[in-house]
Amino acid sequence: MSRSTRKLILPGTIAALIVATVLLAPVLPLQDVRGMDIPNRFAGPSAAHWLGQDDFGRDVLARLIWGGRASLFIAVGSALFAAIIGTALGLLGGYFRGVVELLTVRAAEIILCLPPLLLALLVVTILGAGTWPLVLALTILYTPNYARVVYAATQQVRGLDFVTAQRSMGTHPLKILVRTILPNVLPPLLVQMSLVVASAMVIESGLSFLGLGVVPPTPSWGLMIRSARGAMEVAPLLLVWPSLALAGTILTFNLLCDRLQSALDPRAVTAGGALWLRPRSAAAKTPAAPVEAPADAPLLEIRDMSIAVRDMELVRRVSLTVRPGETVALVGESGSGKTLTGLAMTGLLPDTLRVTGGSALYTTREGKAVDLAKLDEEGIRALRGDEVSMVFQDAAAALNPVLRIGEQVAEAIRAHHDLEGEALQTRVVELLRHVGIPDPERRARAYPHELSGGQRQRAMIAVAVANNPRLLIADEPTTALDPTIQAQILQLFAQLKRETPGMGMIFVTHDLAVVAEIADRVTVMYAGEVVEEGPVAEVFERPRHPYTAALIASVPEGGAERLTAIPGSVPSPRQMPAGCRFAPRCAFATERCTAHPPTAEHPAPGRVTRCFHWENVT
Repeated sequence: MSRSTRKLILPGTIAALIVATVLLAPVLPLQDVRGMDIPNRFAGPSAAHWLGQDDFGRDVLARLIWGGRASLFIAVGSALFAAIIGTALGLLGGYFRGVVELLTVRAAEIILCLPPLLLALLVVTILGAGTWPLVLALTILYTPNYARVVYAATQQVRGLDFVTAQRSMGTHPLKILVRTILPNVLPPLLVQMSLVVASAMVIESGLSFLGLGVVPPTPSWGLMIRSARGAMEVAPLLLVWPSLALAGTILTFNLLCDRLQSALDPRAVTAGGALWLRPRSAAAKTPAAPVEAPADAPLLEIRDMSIAVRDMELVRRVSLTVRPGETVALVGESGSGKTLTGLAMTGLLPDTLRVTGGSALYTTREGKAVDLAKLDEEGIRALRGDEVSMVFQDAAAALNPVLRIGEQVAEAIRAHHDLEGEALQTRVVELLRHVGIPDPERRARAYPHELSGGQRQRAMIAVAVANNPRLLIADEPTTALDPTIQAQILQLFAQLKRETPGMGMIFVTHDLAVVAEIADRVTVMYAGEVVEEGPVAEVFERPRHPYTAALIASVPEGGAERLTAIPGSVPSPRQMPAGCRFAPRCAFATERCTAHPPTAEHPAPGRVTRCFHWENVT
């Protein structure tokens, strides 16, 4: 059972008990909900009447349960009806736009021009008081809210690549709406559902309190609050019970919808819950005070660092060293753990991930050694962007689309330096000119979408180097660029390195041609582990590990011999046969590699990473 599913147990159990209790009211051994006992009016709790008796001597517990039946039916029923209608309107308007948008979402928004309570009063006045008129009034009231939420979510999803792919296959629009777009708009829909149920219960109680909702003698929590108002001095508990039931039910449904949103949305943060409830891992402990680093200490020394999500390790015991003025390329296929390693150095790992072991000692400008893997948010923020900076892969996504380029560069400077006014503007223009953006004064006033892809990447680099960092982490900064612009960006990195004495660089990439051009040393990662490292020329000329040889052989017109991968995907660790994890794609694999027995060092045969060929070559 996943963590998000376990978090559903408490609110789900409470909600199920509430619903089951009110639904089973006709068969439960309760007192007559309409039976009056005038001589014992306002009597307190007793064995026969657990919560006492009201102003007519009726059993409070029975009326509370039957009242919940009416209140929940109205609130949940109107929320469901409004969700069905509003979702259909929002999906149609957001996807087809044009006249359909005008006839659906825009028409529904007219209802929002009317005061909510006045609209409910108008419908109830026309149709008369009662349960079904109230359900209809609340459905009309809340339908536009659902339509607006789903419409906005549909607008965001409509232009994404996976929807375009469905359209390219000739899929019928209604199937795209139901099978592709609707699952992606469910999370905000559930949040809206919790808000509507809570609001509907409050409005039902208010209208019943005014005599315009549920008609007596049918009980509801609003009617119970109304009748208890006049007896507050004699029997204050009569007001407490329905109020507690109303508040508890609203809180339970709100919590349930929030947890359902996390459980149904794979993108939601689910590993750890609220920040103050998360268990502190070894990496989250208070870091030790910085100490003096040795004179010959490397700029960055990662030792046996592991990164995990829940109980699954994604990066295992990675070690890597960057010396001042050195560029280390971190190479591997997608999913090998390269980017996660870089993000861990800047404290930008997603909330679902955590560093579970190892260290990442960084030597600051003052000659102090700090462990980047164990710094808290305040500590890493002091270094991030100043001493350690990062260039992201997709500049279009990393740059804020509603801020001008100059403002974003200026913000990076302000984060660590007291520079304002003309001096700040001069520094911004200098940085943009330094990274090769033509006409920097004009480009500083431009928005990201007004720049070309190469110019956006240069602006992203300007943000990263605004404070002359000592360690620059570049996460595949040339992947989305054409070869000509890619070469220019690589020349820019080389220029920045020459002009910033002592600056080290971690260059994350899967392009070995880029590695040969820019890196001094190369570290090869596969399946979350470092499998080989060394000087670029040595690794390229004499690769020791089969995976490294396969990477080199995959380069067009490169490599004397190709290593043919076995068709099909590599099995997961749980499905992998005993032996080396590289065996399915290794041209040097033998029977020994796939039948290696468990040892004390590797007790689980299916997770062995030992490479016999590598040992022989070494």
